[in-house]
Amino acid sequence: MSDDRSARLAEKNFWGELLALRDRQRAERKDGMQVLKRRDLPLEANRQGFMRWYMHPEIKDTVLSTYLCFEQEIPPGSRSGRVKFQGGQVIYVIAGRGYTLLDGVKHPWAAGDVINLPLRRGGIVVQHFNEDPETPARFLAVEPNLFACTSVDRGSGFEQLEDAPEFQRRPA
Repeated sequence: MSDDRSARLAEKNFWGELLALRDRQRAERKDGMQVLKRRDLPLEANRQGFMRWYMHPEIKDTVLSTYLCFEQEIPPGSRSGRVKFQGGQVIYVIAGRGYTLLDGVKHPWAAGDVINLPLRRGGIVVQHFNEDPETPARFLAVEPNLFACTSVDRGSGFEQLEDAPEFQRRPA
């Protein structure tokens, strides 16, 4: 380790930084939304198609940030974009019928079905197709927000209950 890096690291109290991060996260979530209504979500047109985002790493006003959650709509006879990603996504088909190509293998689905996209080290290639020429297909997709899964509170709280006797507070 270089002396420069060591000196930079020594300038901070990383335990104190962890507690400060906890406090910032708590403040951000204090008034977080617990009920997200579809009618309040805009339909976004993007490279994957049409989506309504319930939870996303850039949506900061929800009480949880541990998942990505979106609704996707595929117009009659159309398809989604094709994407390569890590997988680990669960999809509930709300309406319509079609199929998903997963690494080139066709998997048919219809309203009421659940699609489990596997988590693979090298990723997966996925594309969804709406086979109905008259009705849109809609599904809800959920996956872990691997960007910020647990927060500092780790679901059980994170409190400094007593300082070590050797700890000396720096003057403010």
